Amino acid sequence: MRASTPDHWDRYWRERQEIEDVYSNEGRLLEPLADLPLGGCRVLEVGAGSGRDSIALARRGARIFVLDYVMSSFQVIRSVAAAAGIPVACVCGDATRMPFRDGSFDLLFHQGLMEHFRDPRPLLRENFRATAPGGHCLIDVPQRYHPYTLAKHVMIALNRWFAGWETEYSPGQLRDWVTWTGYEVVRVGGDWMVPGFWYRSLRYSLMRARCGRLPRYPPELWGIGPLARAIRNWLRNKRLGPYTFAMVNVLARRPVD
Repeated sequence: MRASTPDHWDRYWRERQEIEDVYSNEGRLLEPLADLPLGGCRVLEVGAGSGRDSIALARRGARIFVLDYVMSSFQVIRSVAAAAGIPVACVCGDATRMPFRDGSFDLLFHQGLMEHFRDPRPLLRENFRATAPGGHCLIDVPQRYHPYTLAKHVMIALNRWFAGWETEYSPGQLRDWVTWTGYEVVRVGGDWMVPGFWYRSLRYSLMRARCGRLPRYPPELWGIGPLARAIRNWLRNKRLGPYTFAMVNVLARRPVD
């Protein structure tokens, strides 16, 4: 079973220098942060990937730092930042031993990261250490009870999953891990995958086989965004709502000592 190693992710980002071919998070991480006052705040994205969410937060006045353990992702981030005219500090390092002082950041967040740790405790402890008292942390992971997860594990068993080994969490499990770390949970959220997993897989497969290129979003989804968001927001207020999402996240706050 292929592991998620630095060599793996270095190759992944070298193959994705054309950022428009990489799906964004569709505002999934930005929405929970919409009410936070970020002007002048120090924000760290851990395992930054493309850095597009960080660039969006910089537009709100945040001072952005990104940390990743492969340099190739910084090439993508810097190109996005340069196009937006936004300064970003890129730091190469280990997410479990970050080169920052205690309480350095008013907001720390990551997506597509914690599921690659067989034991998330070192990562979570380091998150907490680097978050300032009164600051916030947002953690986003794949949701356990979803068809996406079943399909993913089939592909992992066949050694065909693009991200190597990974796990997933239910909304309750993620909440428990966050409170275990010492944070106070502010809200539990998440979102569906748009477009869906099967469409994305078909699109990437055709591209890799050089058999043509599908549009990033299927035409039948055009025009239904407002309806989909209304349904999602209605579900989010229901107890079982997050269990319908492909991705789940928790926004938490570090208590003031």
